[in-house]
Amino acid sequence: MNRGNLLKNRRVSGPDGRAELRTELARKVASFVGSAESLTTDVPGLTLYRYTAPTRPAVATYEPSLAVVVQGRKQVELGANTFVYDGSKYLLTSLDLPVVSRVIEATPQNPYLCLRLKLEMGAVREILAQGDFDSPSMGSDVPAMTTAEITVEFLSAIGRVLDLLQTPADIPFLSRLLQRELIYRILKSAAGQRLRAIATAGDQSFRTAKVTAFIKANFTKTLRVEDLAQIAGMSLSTLHHHFRVLTSMSPLQYQKQLRLQAAQRMLIDAASAAFSVGYESASQFNREYSRFFGLPPIKHLRGVRPARLASATEPSHHQNVT
Repeated sequence: MNRGNLLKNRRVSGPDGRAELRTELARKVASFVGSAESLTTDVPGLTLYRYTAPTRPAVATYEPSLAVVVQGRKQVELGANTFVYDGSKYLLTSLDLPVVSRVIEATPQNPYLCLRLKLEMGAVREILAQGDFDSPSMGSDVPAMTTAEITVEFLSAIGRVLDLLQTPADIPFLSRLLQRELIYRILKSAAGQRLRAIATAGDQSFRTAKVTAFIKANFTKTLRVEDLAQIAGMSLSTLHHHFRVLTSMSPLQYQKQLRLQAAQRMLIDAASAAFSVGYESASQFNREYSRFFGLPPIKHLRGVRPARLASATEPSHHQNVT
């Protein structure tokens, strides 16, 4: 290694290494996203975000993913849990989780800059099968969302992911390798314990995750908690306990939030929206929609829709504030 590279490595790995790397990542994100609020990139699962002012609370469903803020600050509410993350911490989501999120620090001079990378659970299981990882040992009350300290190694890997946008021909091969490196680093950390549990067949978190997947696939249908418990291979009380630990809500509350978010996205009249997402009563839908979003459906569609609905489709990663 020549003297120049040695000095560079010393700077990056020193006390200010993370700050320098974040500054460089912010420059890259800003250059790629331009003046847009979001950019779905050619790297599978990678979306970039930019906001020049704090945003209002927006509902969304976060997929298994990691979100890295390189400038500004974000707040996400999962039930009674609140997660705040910035350049020092990333957000790890291990399940599909309905949340309320908002950018809390951003200015035109120093815009909020963030990248979100969807995590492929198949890749997580492959890495677990190949590597030597400790058994999950988290406390019993840890949800499927957490924040974790960002390391120099983690930021370096994120930088290489962004660099792929300058060499599109490398994306099909290298993007998979770089995602696996990031997954490996997450799994080796304390923050990855819940992700390991959810991906480990037989673990109670894994069995509970099967129920969340079933509800997401069938949220418009009438669901019986007894049937969900059978899917999980648990008693009703055990399922309720573990489901609430992971998601901060009950199975039926989880289904309700998925229904309401889907109805909001449809941009159709309230009665049709209610029936199409599984409600049998338009009045019940109106009451629950008003309670959840703060406005009745018709007023929401006529007045608030442009500002808030543009932030309510996190699964596709091209409209939501992240």
